[in-house]
Amino acid sequence: MIKGDRTTTLGFLIFPGFPMSCLTSAIEPLRAANEISGEAAFDWKLIGETGARVESSAHIWFDPDQALGDDLELDYLFLLSGPLAQFDSPRGSNGKLRSLNRHGVRIGGVSGGVFPLARSGLLDGHTCSVHWCYASAFAAEFPGLKMESDVIIIDRDRLTVSGAAAVFDLMLTLIDARLGEEVTTEVACWFQHPLMRGQGVRQKVPTLRRESTSDMLPPSVRQAIGIFGEHLEDPVNVDDVAQMVGLSPRQLERNFKSATGQSPSAYFRSMRMSAARQLVLYSNDSMTSIAAAVGYAATAPLVRHYREAFGTTPQQDRQKINLFRVEKNRPIPS
Repeated sequence: MIKGDRTTTLGFLIFPGFPMSCLTSAIEPLRAANEISGEAAFDWKLIGETGARVESSAHIWFDPDQALGDDLELDYLFLLSGPLAQFDSPRGSNGKLRSLNRHGVRIGGVSGGVFPLARSGLLDGHTCSVHWCYASAFAAEFPGLKMESDVIIIDRDRLTVSGAAAVFDLMLTLIDARLGEEVTTEVACWFQHPLMRGQGVRQKVPTLRRESTSDMLPPSVRQAIGIFGEHLEDPVNVDDVAQMVGLSPRQLERNFKSATGQSPSAYFRSMRMSAARQLVLYSNDSMTSIAAAVGYAATAPLVRHYREAFGTTPQQDRQKINLFRVEKNRPIPS
């Protein structure tokens, strides 16, 4: 982290359809830190690939301060986008990112921004944070990259965060390093942000069709779900999973129904369908590839189970989201 008296400058590279909440969650604590401390400790700039106006996920337009190709004087650069975002000119823009990094700029991705960051090659050899709702799509596109479910991961000069609340936490970390605990605490209090989460804190993942999160589940159920998650492509037998967690199949069934309202096999299918939907919505993979990725030898049973789960077919889901995409399959705000 950067310490000292000089201003720390952060750039936010925004793509069409970027999540506006992530941008405001990053800038507002920095603005408050400057006001509370009475000094210009932080500065920020909006960067666009070309400098043209960019529409956010909330249908609000932003005018970048600079284009990516300009002479940028930054300490940090964060990519903000949806998972399908791509540069108009990938070769030149990815080269610019790599050049900035070589000259000491720390590079990060927020929420879906990890996707274009990974496409640039700058996550090779690094561990990154990926929002749970994008995890299957990310793993399918970048099987060689290591991802974790931590809300924040700082791996050398790469900073990745899972979403809006997490980027607020990361900004508090920067504020603490630059201005100290007293200012950081007051910033958090201004926004009624009760707890600053750092590295090592896992994302809370909603339990399928229940008003709870995965960390609230009994250990045996949580462990079984972890095993299921590791075997989406090659489904495991529930009896084998019960043995792995040290229970009889009947005990595991009772524990699952009590905690989730579903049998282990039904829950496992729900996980596979959720992963399939991520791939339908956030990848260009064929239905055959998607079926194989979630453990189906053919597309017909996948389509049948998908319709049972979501009331629509994968093809209809993809056709619907394609209505909101522009050339080169880039998303526009939704």
